[in-house]
Amino acid sequence: MKKKTIIPLLLGFAALMLVLTGCGNSKSSSTSSKSSSGETSGKITAVGSTALQPLVEKAASNFQKDNSKVNITVQGGGSGTGLSQVQDKSVTIGNSDIFAEEKQGIDSKKLVDHKVAVVGMAPVVNKDANVKNLTMAQVKDIFTGKVTNWKDLGGKDEKITVVNRAKGSGTRATFEAAVLKGEDAVKSQEQDSNGTVQKIVESTPGAVSYLAFSYITDKVQAISIDNIKPTDENVESNKWKIWSYEHMYTNGKANGATAKFLDYMNSKDVQDSLVKDMGYISIHNMKVQKDSKGTVSSK
Repeated sequence: MKKKTIIPLLLGFAALMLVLTGCGNSKSSSTSSKSSSGETSGKITAVGSTALQPLVEKAASNFQKDNSKVNITVQGGGSGTGLSQVQDKSVTIGNSDIFAEEKQGIDSKKLVDHKVAVVGMAPVVNKDANVKNLTMAQVKDIFTGKVTNWKDLGGKDEKITVVNRAKGSGTRATFEAAVLKGEDAVKSQEQDSNGTVQKIVESTPGAVSYLAFSYITDKVQAISIDNIKPTDENVESNKWKIWSYEHMYTNGKANGATAKFLDYMNSKDVQDSLVKDMGYISIHNMKVQKDSKGTVSSK
């Protein structure tokens, strides 16, 4: 009889030990998860828009000071390249001046849009041309090849040399949508980056092109259109029509280091200081909004 009594007691003790062991394992798992959530680490490659490139490069440098285990590489190549490569998962982030919906061959449903700034763009000329203001119709005539001498626009008797952006450029797509309205651009030399265009216009008499505000210096003449100056304030209200969002696209939802970096891009540190200091416009300051079809409406 004693043996029969002992067996249930032993079984009960074993069951109790299993329960306690299970509780101990649960606590250990929770502690392990917490201890593993230390400093964020990871590798991010952002490729695309040269208009957005300087802002992302500077923001990345600042971000890495407080997140030393995150490695961020930023490259240009144009918006088309950024969108194509992020779609193919060749890069972590695709930087673009245009909506993914605007780029042929891109499945926008696979990509997630992160708007991080607004960029204004303006026609720029070599200072030798002696032109500071044009009508929108005159700007269109220049870039469609209908006007070929600055004297016909009130400037110097000098041949107009058009410098265009490459076809994959988001800056070009934005400019042509606002100015050419579907007409074909004149055949001319094409360049891949805002920086290269800026140098060519600066050094070539009679040259004309267009640049993101962040690349416009006092070494070239920014052109007013219909007596409206290319300023941040005029972009914010849409008085200045040539502007676009700066997008940072991810293939699917961002996570880990990428999500943290994109959150930083939208933080006050970036939006309230770095964006403005580098010649961009904070998305928070816009009084209007624009969709992928170019329709502008009040916020």
